[in-house]
Amino acid sequence: MAEIIVALDFPTADRALDLVDDLGEAGTFYKVGLELYTRAGPSVVEELRDRGKSVFLDLKLHDIPNTVAGGVRAASQLGVDLLTVHTAGGGPMLDAAREVSGEMRLLGVTVLTSIAPTDLEATWGRKIPSMPEEVGRLADLAARHQIHGVVVSPLEAALIRSRVEPEFLIVTPGIRPAGVGRDDQQRVATPSAAVAAGADYLVVGRAITGANDPEAALHSILAEVDRVKSDDG
Repeated sequence: MAEIIVALDFPTADRALDLVDDLGEAGTFYKVGLELYTRAGPSVVEELRDRGKSVFLDLKLHDIPNTVAGGVRAASQLGVDLLTVHTAGGGPMLDAAREVSGEMRLLGVTVLTSIAPTDLEATWGRKIPSMPEEVGRLADLAARHQIHGVVVSPLEAALIRSRVEPEFLIVTPGIRPAGVGRDDQQRVATPSAAVAAGADYLVVGRAITGANDPEAALHSILAEVDRVKSDDG
């Protein structure tokens, strides 16, 4: 599969949709995150759907089961394709989300790509044996509760792929083509490395949206992904 999801991390719908129109047919799948959704609301999702685009609504829901279920139900009714919930919300929350998800697929967020091992130790209040194992523990929880996939950094993708069913989705942010800075991300990899590790979807933001020529940047990443697919074939 290995599809590219372009992250629309913009403060206004106009700027986001201008990029969508500039990328044209090459951009088929878009992520709407917290800032854009808070400012623009459901209308930006509707605009993307009207343009024939798939939508990944990245809200990272984490609340009591009933509240999360309400958010999941609303997103499903919008025609969203992928929606994130925090796996750390626990089994009852994950069950409540899954039961109302309809045809929409849910992704369990494991450990954010901006978090380093020392940050996670401070959060959990204990030593961690390894970052991949912590991510794996949360991915196992998502799988047990029949969530459709997880969001992990590309550095943990291979481990997760080795321990889940083939249809379980692996979505990797933290994608940085060679020569592009990591910004505030800690656990990053190139598009080819993420695909080779077993990722189904690669979320790419600033490497495209911050490029001098976003369309050329997207085509370059698509070509890199296609080369890996060809080599595997």
